[in-house]
Amino acid sequence: MRTYFSAALLLGFAGILSAQNASAPAPIPVPVEQEPLHHVVLRNDSIIVMHVVIPPGDRSLFHIHSHDRVAIELTTSPITQQNLNEPEGPVTPTQPGELSIRTQAVAPLIHRVHNTGTAPFEVLDVELLQRPQNPSSAVATAVAAENPSARVYKWILAPGATTPMHTHERPYLIVSVTTLQLKMTGPDGKSLSDELKPGDFHWVDTKVTHSLSNEGPATGQLFEIELK
Repeated sequence: MRTYFSAALLLGFAGILSAQNASAPAPIPVPVEQEPLHHVVLRNDSIIVMHVVIPPGDRSLFHIHSHDRVAIELTTSPITQQNLNEPEGPVTPTQPGELSIRTQAVAPLIHRVHNTGTAPFEVLDVELLQRPQNPSSAVATAVAAENPSARVYKWILAPGATTPMHTHERPYLIVSVTTLQLKMTGPDGKSLSDELKPGDFHWVDTKVTHSLSNEGPATGQLFEIELK
């Protein structure tokens, strides 16, 4: 009799917990810039730049992407993604320099990211706040990817290598994926050098003509995200 009572009691508790879980409120998504693991490092009228760091085994909150965006992976770590009210997706690997570019549809993207690896997952997330009505047709160099708001140019520079001279007619964000001793040289021969770490960036909102050189001992990788 005592054994039967205990089993019945456990079944009753299980029923109560199941009912509570069924009636639990759905998670409330937050705007991406308010998600605690998305650290805003630059905000202006054109873009929001966030350095996302998700510790091993951790998940972001469900968050809302409402604009065209570009994301650049900075680390090697497997992740899953889960859209709101959908099952968690499969585990996918990430590599530094992988590029994700999205065109915002009518409905926003609402999802969360789960770091299933043993090291932090890091990505630079660039939200493009203003889609131009009359986008510029001027292209600086070969386009690696684009959406209605921006074009992305990719540079992989061996030690001592230099890009062709090219012109940015529109504001742009230059992002380093690797440690890099970068030299930027204008048509007049004047140059500026900077030591960059993975995830370092510069926002430039004036017309620029320059070449980019790798003065370091290892191959470097850069992206330039130019507004249209």
